[in-house]
Amino acid sequence: MEGKKGTVCVTGGAGYIGSWLIMRLLQRGYSVTTTVRLNPESKKDLSHLTNLPGASERLKIFNADLNRPETFLPPIEGCNGVFHTAHPIDIEGIEADDATINMAVQGTLGLTILDENTWTDVDFCRTAKVLGSSYCIPKTLAEQGALKFAQETGLEVVTIVPSLVVGPFICPHFPFSNYLALSIITGNREGYKYLPRPQMVHIDDVVSGHIYLLECPDVKGRYICSAIHTTFLQLVKFLSARYPEFRLPPLDLTKEMEEVKPLELSSKKLLDSGFNFKYGIEEMFDGAIKSSKEKRFL
Repeated sequence: MEGKKGTVCVTGGAGYIGSWLIMRLLQRGYSVTTTVRLNPESKKDLSHLTNLPGASERLKIFNADLNRPETFLPPIEGCNGVFHTAHPIDIEGIEADDATINMAVQGTLGLTILDENTWTDVDFCRTAKVLGSSYCIPKTLAEQGALKFAQETGLEVVTIVPSLVVGPFICPHFPFSNYLALSIITGNREGYKYLPRPQMVHIDDVVSGHIYLLECPDVKGRYICSAIHTTFLQLVKFLSARYPEFRLPPLDLTKEMEEVKPLELSSKKLLDSGFNFKYGIEEMFDGAIKSSKEKRFL
């Protein structure tokens, strides 16, 4: 039975953003097809999707692989729009191999997807070899490829670029963005050293932004989606006051982090289109901590 708003596809439905997006789409009356990458040798737990209200009537799950773009054709066929959240993940890697880059770019260009002027510096990521380069480089090149393809073919493509996504989650794994955000309270310096000038957005605002841009006429190109810009010191003070049960980084490290040159992402284009952010930093961390405790990651 098709939902009253028609059918859309969400690739990468087992992930953090993908699963939350499916939940909200079902709540809004959409029928949803989604793709997951199933390993024949292990059974993937998809109960966080199949147990969603409305899933039994309006959610279909397909097995698809970015290495084989043709496997995305069945779930996409007949859909009004496609949210392409699937991406080869190797967050801890510091080098992006050609296979991963090719998988991300060709996997994106092989799809009919729906998804401002600053881009991730791919050359810097290659030479600096920082945490997450193996994720950032293919992600950036895939987005550039999709927008170029849209320009050349007239395909309607919109990309939404969130900052650090923080908040509750329904997926069974610990989302890496929450892992980074919560590294301040877990004492993981390898994580919070990447947060000198945190810029964050609530998971529900990211998902709402996706749906808003799908439903909003006359939108095109890139949209940055970032609600909160703060400093490491301000964040430590906030977390210390709100969650006194956690031990936070020492002040000497906090002062060291404050010396980093501030950069701020602008969501002006998204806001000018009529979108409004609903959640603040309190809801981000309340939700992330609650879900992490419930799933025993904290």
